[in-house]
Amino acid sequence: MIDLHNHILPGVDDGAADVSVAIGMAKMAVEEGTTDFACTPHILPGLYHNRGDLIKCAVAELQQVLLREGILLNLVAGADVHLVPDLVAGLREGRLLTLADSRYVLIEVPHHVYPSRLVDELFNLTMAGYVPILTHPERLAWINTHYAEIRRLFDGGVWMQITAASLLGKFGRRAQYWSERMLDEGRVHILASDAHDLAKRPVNLRAGRDAAALRLGEEEAEHMVSTRPRGILANVLPSALPKALAIVGGEGSNETGHSNGGLESISATAHARRRGTVGSAPFDHTVGRLRRFFG
Repeated sequence: MIDLHNHILPGVDDGAADVSVAIGMAKMAVEEGTTDFACTPHILPGLYHNRGDLIKCAVAELQQVLLREGILLNLVAGADVHLVPDLVAGLREGRLLTLADSRYVLIEVPHHVYPSRLVDELFNLTMAGYVPILTHPERLAWINTHYAEIRRLFDGGVWMQITAASLLGKFGRRAQYWSERMLDEGRVHILASDAHDLAKRPVNLRAGRDAAALRLGEEEAEHMVSTRPRGILANVLPSALPKALAIVGGEGSNETGHSNGGLESISATAHARRRGTVGSAPFDHTVGRLRRFFG
């Protein structure tokens, strides 16, 4: 298995407090069958002042510690990038990080309040050649009232990552409900641990994978913890990776899991939000936005 979201780097955010905790987390990961760990600390100005170069140095240092301990876990650099201004510029300059220098980038959004600029920001990332991965949408306080936006982002090419512990009920019934619903509707690409420590939020990707397999089958569970994550680390195009599997229909969903709207879908939603409504934008507006970004 490959875990693409966790907070194993010691002393840089609200994750592992020190090296001993990081070593313990690595041992837990190996014991449950994980071979690769993307180290993804928060990047949030004003709270977690992490930068791309510092994160890469910390990853290299921890990798050496694990090797000395005889722990065979491959580490790669990444970040849990919060929705901050100038995302594209930050990624291009290296202040922010994608996963293993690929086109895929973890994006964390405000938990309690829906960010009005969300669609525009993710559209800009997509137009710049990145694939945003929205982290743990099932845990967002506003998902009940804005699930239509989650669907549109998914249809527009934004990838979705849910937390293993959500499927296990560790974040409460609401997060479990939304994680199961998104799985059933085929709106989940990646399953990750989002592990922070050894006790309260430990590594538990295996248990989450098994819970997903009970709902969607072994093949799709493997796609979420192995096939797609491995493709991400290899910077494979999304179109070359398995589509998310749906076992039920949902409002606005597609039964096969194939994306419907692409860039036009995100553009339409962004335009609709500026007008104060949610719906389809005229085709000429979409073309105009594409020309502005590419031209």
